[in-house]
Amino acid sequence: MRLFNEDHIALITGASSGIGKETALMCAKAGMKVVLVDIDEEDLTQAVLDVTRVTACCAPGAPVLSYAVDVSQNEACQQLAQRVFEAPELGNVHFLMNNAGTGRGGGALVHHGDTDKSPAQHRSEMEHALNVNMWGVINMCQAFVPLMEKAGLPGIIVNTGSKQGMTFPPGNLAYNISKGAVKAYTEGLQHELREREGALLTAHMLVPGWTNTQIMLKSKRDQASLKGEAFDPTAVYFSEGRPREGAWEASQVVNFMMQGLSEGKFYIICPDNEVDRDTDNKRITWAAQDVTEDRPPLSRWHPEWKGKFEEYMLQ
Repeated sequence: MRLFNEDHIALITGASSGIGKETALMCAKAGMKVVLVDIDEEDLTQAVLDVTRVTACCAPGAPVLSYAVDVSQNEACQQLAQRVFEAPELGNVHFLMNNAGTGRGGGALVHHGDTDKSPAQHRSEMEHALNVNMWGVINMCQAFVPLMEKAGLPGIIVNTGSKQGMTFPPGNLAYNISKGAVKAYTEGLQHELREREGALLTAHMLVPGWTNTQIMLKSKRDQASLKGEAFDPTAVYFSEGRPREGAWEASQVVNFMMQGLSEGKFYIICPDNEVDRDTDNKRITWAAQDVTEDRPPLSRWHPEWKGKFEEYMLQ
């Protein structure tokens, strides 16, 4: 794509690992100037070294910058935008990817019998998920997009959503809420950008399938730290270090994203090694039809509707 070329600038949040890091590597291979943003300073340092090695081969002299920023803090995002746009070696952002996220969260309520969380802890976990996954995207867009518009140059904004923000499976309601909000916000953002006279910016939503990333490992690690407990990374079901065959690698997601962007797609919904696009379409359609068919919410998991859902999937 024309935007992904020499001298153009990419800024990626959640860039210390996984999809964010792979996107940074892809941008470096294209000769872009790359800015990596993450709260995980240790992994961010290693990611910068890896991206710098690619830049040395593909675009010698192109800067690779990093900023340790908590995107859940609006003021920190505003300050980051000013630093980037005022930096002599940068001065603009052509590709903004809001990929920072957390898997922490929880359900609607603290249930009787739960011993691992107090109401205050439960509230804190839910706020954390919303602050990072939802407000992190909003904060970054509100800090950067006006400056990108002011620059008067073409640009792309990609926000990372989730299928859980479309079908809302039980298990982590806070995460589902946050990703559902990302979907609604990104749809509204693209509509507003499209309505601008002489519009040069477009917004897109990346929806990964099951991907071998560090999001679950880091979430479990953070939870253990908050409780003062030892953390065992081998207890995490999947991660970059313990990949599962059913999941895609982050590089596959990035390649799929680039293909979707080249085709001008807004919804870039990735398959994985277990779920194809037809299955995703059916699941998303069924979830939407809970409303139109006046079914119980989350009927896919409702005891009176599970069988009918399974029949529907076989059609």
